[in-house]
Amino acid sequence: QGREHNMLIAKYLKENLCFPFLRVENKLQTLETQFKDLKSSLDKLAWKFERQGEILENQMSQDAMWTSMIENRLTSVETNLLFSYTCETLAALRCLVIAEVPDLAEGLPTTATILRRKARHPRIQGAWEAALQGLGLREGDVRALCAFFTAHGHEAQYYAAARRRLCPADMAAAVRRAVKDERLRGSLLRAVEAVEESRARR
Repeated sequence: QGREHNMLIAKYLKENLCFPFLRVENKLQTLETQFKDLKSSLDKLAWKFERQGEILENQMSQDAMWTSMIENRLTSVETNLLFSYTCETLAALRCLVIAEVPDLAEGLPTTATILRRKARHPRIQGAWEAALQGLGLREGDVRALCAFFTAHGHEAQYYAAARRRLCPADMAAAVRRAVKDERLRGSLLRAVEAVEESRARR
């Protein structure tokens, strides 16, 4: 009888003392899992906000550049000269890339083709980076020059080097005076410098 009594006491203690502790432990484990899930969701949300912010900042930068091109105070001759330098810079980039990967030349008929394919082709990417470095340009310069080409291509005229030499315009001064956007201004100045330095080396 005493043994049965002790067994009943042990059963009572187990049911009334151990089980609550187990329930608390299970609850803590559940809360920990929920916290991890919540943290993961917050991390993903923060990454999305950060990415969206970068996209928005880039869009604002592009909008500012387009606005600068619309509002620039270049004369028609200055626009033609800068358009010519832009064309020659983009063409020079292609020539330098082709020189690095001549076996791929047939599939790279234009600079635009190179821009589309370089991200998926390591050799083209490497040749492209070497070409940029060779001309003293940056990736952002190419985007700015392409935007300038697009904005003025329907009305601007290409001036060959011989005709450019007959124009008295100081292009560096014209760009600094007329182009408001700092990134576009820097890209145009580097394009002019790249073409002139390349011509001087010939």
